[in-house]
Amino acid sequence: MASSTAASPLTCHHLGASAAPRSRLPAVSFSLRRRSSKPISLSRSHSLPSKPLLAPPPAASASPSRGVLPPVSASASPAAAPAPPPKPALQGAAITPLLASVATGVLIWLVPAPAGVPRNAWQLLAIFLSTIVGIITQPLPLGAVALLGLGAAVLTRTLTFAAAFSAFGDPIPWLIALAFFFARGFIKTGLGSRVAYAFVAQFGSSSLGLGYALVFAEALLAPAIPSVSARAGGIFLPLVKSLCEACGSRSGDGTERRLGAWLMLTCFQTSVVSSAMFLTAMAANPLSANLTAATIGEGIGWTLWAKAAIVPGLLSLVLVPLILYVIYPPQVKSSPDAPRLAKERLAKMGPMSKAETIMAGTLLLTVGLWIFGGMLNVDAVSAAILGLSVLLITGVVTWKECLAESVAWDTLTWFAALIAMAGYLNKYGLISWFSETVVKFVGGLGLSWQLSFGVLVLLYFYSHYFFASGAAHIGAMFAAFLSVASALGTPSLFAAMVLSFLSNLMGGLTHYGIGSAPVFYGAGYVPLAQWWGYGFVISVVNIIIWLGAGGFWWKMIGLW
Repeated sequence: MASSTAASPLTCHHLGASAAPRSRLPAVSFSLRRRSSKPISLSRSHSLPSKPLLAPPPAASASPSRGVLPPVSASASPAAAPAPPPKPALQGAAITPLLASVATGVLIWLVPAPAGVPRNAWQLLAIFLSTIVGIITQPLPLGAVALLGLGAAVLTRTLTFAAAFSAFGDPIPWLIALAFFFARGFIKTGLGSRVAYAFVAQFGSSSLGLGYALVFAEALLAPAIPSVSARAGGIFLPLVKSLCEACGSRSGDGTERRLGAWLMLTCFQTSVVSSAMFLTAMAANPLSANLTAATIGEGIGWTLWAKAAIVPGLLSLVLVPLILYVIYPPQVKSSPDAPRLAKERLAKMGPMSKAETIMAGTLLLTVGLWIFGGMLNVDAVSAAILGLSVLLITGVVTWKECLAESVAWDTLTWFAALIAMAGYLNKYGLISWFSETVVKFVGGLGLSWQLSFGVLVLLYFYSHYFFASGAAHIGAMFAAFLSVASALGTPSLFAAMVLSFLSNLMGGLTHYGIGSAPVFYGAGYVPLAQWWGYGFVISVVNIIIWLGAGGFWWKMIGLW
């Protein structure tokens, strides 16, 4: 028996070669096992011979004489049959993070609600913060944590079932999920590799150059595509994933820091900057302009917005990738041979295949509808569904492959859950109470308008931790904060412009604060704690750039 469990690949190969004398024995199934009863993997890491594990028997002439059985080795004995495999261990929640999440919710739930806050709003806040702690500590996958949060809201009757799951009808989570399906086709057909190699051939001698090429390409598309989710998910996520894989950086195999982690974080943090630079670069920007006109009687046009944002925006686009390159560097920083190798790969790929052509045409159709959809009354998610329909009908992507995109469905679940809870925090009156409390607090400090406005800006910006949508934040707090800033002596148009820009930049704080966040985070290259940590660091950088250098620029153009 000992020889059975300790058999080497060479021994097994020898047994196969000498199996002919036992041609009259019943067939015996050989299974090579370690002492742990787990089958040995026949991967390339094992030095097994390239021949079949059991060689076929030789010619019949080599069979033994009639009635004589050859000796049978111990390894072929029926007694050596493997024991049944052990039952898989249960893989439940991590207990410590789960207890931290539950304790957070219970403690807030038991604290009496402040005066002016409805009890159901306070209870929902407890569940919301408990869910956020769970999403950060991850006792379970994110979608499971969010589902538990919705379940708690329904079981405690804080939300009805329809209210808890209302955001699953919101177009943004579905647009993000559809982006992952597009990425599947982009990579599967080889079009992603082709475009990635073309990028590397032009800019790939350094990782920083590659990053800047992507950053400014996204910024050029920003004014034409008014959905940051569409830009991030439909165009740049597939491209960035292909670039990372072409450079040997993949999610989940320990090579994330080679290039992908820095590139994903850089593309995300600069997507919020490009969204802030143009009135048409983010779907909620026109809402800021409309609320400005309704509150102070002055509008913000496309030209004024772009003129005010261009200097601080360009500074952020240049400095943010460089700062991340220093504090969160890729392991591969330069590759002088990469452009040459990329050109060789492109030459080997030859002309585009039929599947690549269909994928490219579908992508152009979808992007075209994102750009001109306003004139055709076609929204972003409808355009994405049309594009996916083409891919499914042509077989470029199959529905089975869509179902296998677990990250897409997980992201859809947790993002929709957070949108629903954050939306009902506003509907229940918690956000309006918070805004009124802040207004009274800042107004009573007796500070200069500059300092008062600085306090308002910080409160407005960092309260975004409680929002899963820029539009929801703007709708809940923009007008109130603008009114207070104007009453305290801040130049009204200046205050409106600053709050409008920050309404985009604050999306970089978390993995749910703006439409591009779950797209790039869902790729799996950056751990959640690092995503939040570097999000806070870059938020400080952006505030300094936009209120510092931007303030001087706005003084020059007469905003204050």
